[in-house]
Amino acid sequence: MQAVINVVLPVFGIILAGYVTGRAGLLGEDSSRALNGFVFYVALPALFFISMARVDLSDPNLVPYMIAVGGGMMATFVLAVAIAKPVLKYGLGEVTMHGLSGVFANTGYMGIPLLLTAYGSEALLPGVIATVFNGAVVIGLGSAIMEINKSESRELGPVVKRAWRGLSHNPLVLSAVAGLIWGILSLPLPAPLVTFCDLLADSVGPCALFAMGLFLVGRSVTRGAVEVAWLTVLKLLVHPAITYVIAFWWLDLDPFWAACAVILAALPLGALTFVLAQQYQVYIQRAAATILISTIVSLGTLSALMAYLGVQ
Repeated sequence: MQAVINVVLPVFGIILAGYVTGRAGLLGEDSSRALNGFVFYVALPALFFISMARVDLSDPNLVPYMIAVGGGMMATFVLAVAIAKPVLKYGLGEVTMHGLSGVFANTGYMGIPLLLTAYGSEALLPGVIATVFNGAVVIGLGSAIMEINKSESRELGPVVKRAWRGLSHNPLVLSAVAGLIWGILSLPLPAPLVTFCDLLADSVGPCALFAMGLFLVGRSVTRGAVEVAWLTVLKLLVHPAITYVIAFWWLDLDPFWAACAVILAALPLGALTFVLAQQYQVYIQRAAATILISTIVSLGTLSALMAYLGVQ
């Protein structure tokens, strides 16, 4: 419980700092958009590049672990979309953000510190891999779909062209691919480049959370309470349950890697969904509310899960 509290409370502190600053009139919503722009175009690409350049692709657990992580996200996303489309009558953009809000975990800012506290330095690799997968693949594909949503045409040719343009121009995808190539070629990482990327990478979580606090000034967290409650259940209970079945039962994954996959799936909604929502001006309030509520509830659910897995 103490490990979870130590990780979760700073998240609230940064959101609260943003809210208080905005409430005092020191910074406004334009600052929130500027901070999110910095995260999306500058800090995240640095994080993904340096993370991918450092990933050890030789570990035999890597592929089944990625299947467990990706499979859990895909199954949960499909479930969320299957309900959102007919019940909530959402369009493509809202459906996409609704689905992402049920699967995108706060792996970077909460997951890695939590795994390191629980398992030590050996947990860094699964944490980094999941974080890069979350950001580069999931947010990258989400960005591509949001680009399609912006397109006035629904014909296959223009849609594919717009989706490809969205991916090929996406700084998150480009930086991750560049880092992957760098790592495969075993190119040296100059110390100034490493320091540059690490400094920017460290700013991702705080900036996104602070921007969310600014955005919440004058807005209701309880609007859409039923939907937010559903997404919280989906993220904190359904997603890890599906990942548990895939990792422990279907794949019979190494227990350590399987436990890491389940813990990361059980994390609350990550702040990058808010960054993406504000970037495309879709689903902003619901994303912010779900991040806040799921983070509060995760104090109990994560503590129970880690006790079940035998983590002290």
